[in-house]
Amino acid sequence: MARDGFFTGLEIGTSSIKVLVAEFIDGSMNVIGVSNVKSSGVKDGIIVDIDAAAKSIKTAIEQAEEKAGIVIEQVNVGLPANLLQIEPTQGMIPVTSESKEIKDEEYNEFYTEKFNDFQAPLKVIHSSVEGQYKYDALLYIPSHLPYDYYTKEYEKGLQLYANGVLIMDKCSDLLPDYFGFVKGLVDSDDLSLNISREVLQHDRQLRVIEKNIENKIKSELENMLKSDRTKYEEFFKVFGVQLKYGTYSDYGMNKDKLQDLLLFYSSTEKKLVTLKEYVMRMKEDQKAIYYASGESIDKIDLLPQVEILKDKGYEILYLTDNVDEFVFQVLNKYEEKTFQNACADNLDLDSNEEKEELKKENEENKDMFTAMKESLNSEVQAVRFTHRLKNHPVCLTSEGAISVEMQKTLNAMPNNNQDIKAQTVLEINANHEIANKLKDLYKNDKDELKKYTQILYAQARLIEGLNIENPTELSNLICEVMSK
Repeated sequence: MARDGFFTGLEIGTSSIKVLVAEFIDGSMNVIGVSNVKSSGVKDGIIVDIDAAAKSIKTAIEQAEEKAGIVIEQVNVGLPANLLQIEPTQGMIPVTSESKEIKDEEYNEFYTEKFNDFQAPLKVIHSSVEGQYKYDALLYIPSHLPYDYYTKEYEKGLQLYANGVLIMDKCSDLLPDYFGFVKGLVDSDDLSLNISREVLQHDRQLRVIEKNIENKIKSELENMLKSDRTKYEEFFKVFGVQLKYGTYSDYGMNKDKLQDLLLFYSSTEKKLVTLKEYVMRMKEDQKAIYYASGESIDKIDLLPQVEILKDKGYEILYLTDNVDEFVFQVLNKYEEKTFQNACADNLDLDSNEEKEELKKENEENKDMFTAMKESLNSEVQAVRFTHRLKNHPVCLTSEGAISVEMQKTLNAMPNNNQDIKAQTVLEINANHEIANKLKDLYKNDKDELKKYTQILYAQARLIEGLNIENPTELSNLICEVMSK
């Protein structure tokens, strides 16, 4: 280790390069010279400019020589042994360009090798923070969803380093759940190498770093949304559902942070739009943000309930993710505009005159509606005429907080032992010829009215994507009615 009775140690750090010279005397080591030089050519623990790094090392050695009064011919470079890991690597390629900046290809190469991904990341976020707490962070947004992302096996978290030494491979405390897809590493000179996981959970510095990282990711996504819409939409198609989960989880605590990052398909724009963009285009007389849910955009577009809204020129947000309606319930309002389900029973689009007319007609036919409801064994909360339909004869609407689509989602959840049902209303187009047919049947043939009611109800369920309990019986019933 020692040469001519002297020992020289070298530490190459991101912020400084240190050299220590000691002399062996009678088995004891006495420090006779120390130097500390500002580091150059080193970034995030990696030598990115060999010439600059060599110059800093040379300066540090020369200072140590001067203080120790000796000529240093060789040095010992030490590596911390605590938690030291050996990992196969192809090595780091120094940057030799004039800019001395790390290229995108180098960031991507580091990512694919470090995190075992076969695709380059969608976004690289590199930040170096100075202040009360100093740290460097290298973050990656993947271009695709990890295969195990929605499984119990997936672990979120960033690699945590203390002065270049890995102390935790998956530090989950550095990322909120809704940004759990982010990969990367954080290096801080201020953390102890021997810090335990329990202590980390209560470490003030870690809390500050976590908050800064969260804000940094959010800021980068906002910039991407503003300056590179195509790329952001690409991101959102992969991780948008995770942002939506984050909006309504934890009782909506994070909704204000995430609501402007959400995208929904617009009936008028025929593309994904933000809530802010929707509100900016709203008609002066428009009372709410209208939306409709379904399995696909094409199926939603054919719903009878959206007919009247499109006819009046209102923009509708088409929701195709199971979580969407839950998100809107948690948001409740956006810029003082409430959310209104196009399939709810309280759409409130009629004028006062139309409302009075409809009220009168429903009152006059209440006995008929009672008979129709009884023929359905109270499967619906009510039967009534409506003005919301234009060409279609019938539709289902919902009362209360649970819609038909939410009913499907909740019943499809694992470990759900309850049969959750939306409070549905069978609404019949008051201006359709079927309305007069039903009135006539109520006066002259109540048995036939029952058959028509069952057919109309089955039709409404099929439109909503709900199952028919006995398709054979329905088929026979239709044939029986048609043959008369």
